[in-house]
Amino acid sequence: MNFLRNRLVVLGLVLLATLLLYLLLPSIRQGSMEPSLEAQRMGLMATSPPPLPTINVLQVVLLHGQAFTSKTWEELGTMALLATNGYQALAMDLPDAALRFLDRMAEELGLPIKKIEVCPGRVVAIMTWEGTNPSLKSILLNSHTDVVPVFQEHWKYDAFSAFKDAEGNIYARGSQDMKCVTIQYIQAIRRLKAEGRKLMRTVHLMFVPDEEVGGHKGMETFVKHPEFQKLNIGFALDEGLANPGEAFTVFYGERNPWWITVHCPGSPGHGSRFVENTAAEKLRHVMNSFLDFREKEKHRLNTSECFTLGDVTTVNMTMVKGGVAYNVIPAEMDVSFDLRIPPTVNLQEFERQIKQWCKEAGEDVTYEFAQKHMNQNVTSTEENDPWWSTFSGACKSMNLTLEKEIFPAATDSRFIRAVGIPAIGFSPMNRTPILLHDHNEFLNEQVFLKGISVFERLISALASVPACPAEA
Repeated sequence: MNFLRNRLVVLGLVLLATLLLYLLLPSIRQGSMEPSLEAQRMGLMATSPPPLPTINVLQVVLLHGQAFTSKTWEELGTMALLATNGYQALAMDLPDAALRFLDRMAEELGLPIKKIEVCPGRVVAIMTWEGTNPSLKSILLNSHTDVVPVFQEHWKYDAFSAFKDAEGNIYARGSQDMKCVTIQYIQAIRRLKAEGRKLMRTVHLMFVPDEEVGGHKGMETFVKHPEFQKLNIGFALDEGLANPGEAFTVFYGERNPWWITVHCPGSPGHGSRFVENTAAEKLRHVMNSFLDFREKEKHRLNTSECFTLGDVTTVNMTMVKGGVAYNVIPAEMDVSFDLRIPPTVNLQEFERQIKQWCKEAGEDVTYEFAQKHMNQNVTSTEENDPWWSTFSGACKSMNLTLEKEIFPAATDSRFIRAVGIPAIGFSPMNRTPILLHDHNEFLNEQVFLKGISVFERLISALASVPACPAEA
């Protein structure tokens, strides 16, 4: 309750500050253009903001932290208000609280931590536990620092309070996706070091931004960075999903996300007439083609005992745009789809099918991709593969039953596999409903604690895989 009250106080203060800016800006403009010494003493320059250009207007810097971001200022209209009144405003986020937390964890673990800004405001943090033979390929333990937003009114408890109920269920955004795994990595390393263990292969704990919005300014960019190459990674672990049953789900590949918009031009006209060749008629044909295919894939999933969601192509219509008035037949309408395609599908043939649907819909119907992933690499789960046999063998020694699947959505693992590194998606959560991105996301404390022990065994085993022929 105190946490919620504090957040309300902060929001109230910010709204008050916005109002004061609105009331005082005209008088401020006539004041001194010199920076305030008091403001400097308060630490406004501590974040080393980029130099503002020397122009004859007042320059306003808005600083904020974890609960209040530059986007919040934009949503409140403060940035637009300042610009309208002729002020140059710069909204800057203070260093992320997650990075400060990781600094503290690295210090407690006695591990060096390196931070790489892969894109403006997007920082990758890496802790490294050097092995006794650092020339061998390393083990990567990957997790992401961002989470999706919450609709607090739908939560039983404050979504950022990590409230534990009487049954030991910990309610928190990110408790499944994927702060649980982040902390389990850290605690497993803490235990291994406390035991005085020395691992043969180097282990990197990597914490990346941007995963929840596609990873384009995070992992997708970082795998091309020289610092990533220096990590010399041989095998990676990343996030998976909970399993409601007794088994643990393991993901060795992912479906490719395609986000596509189909443009349907047509004859405009008055809404009182039967105009031929309209955009809406073409749009209907496109929708029917995509959604008929959707029903066929849904039928395949429901009638096969061996298929999971990751084995079929999902199609969902997500946006429709067009029209200006009730009585005006539009000259163009657009429809957008989210497609997730398993690695067993021939992507070139599938795109030819999309082209055919557009051609059948009518003249000049075209499409464009907002996102089009083409990599279909999967990680070997053959028993003669040294990485998989070690992973599955360690799980077997702990009496864990594994269910191998293609991940139905998308994680940073796809970028890791795309550069030729085997990666497994694994979150040790069984007897747990899948609640990532859902209201009241939770994880039971006993499942969480068991996961630490699981990672302790897995990390030790993977870091002890003998040198492969290519490493000799």
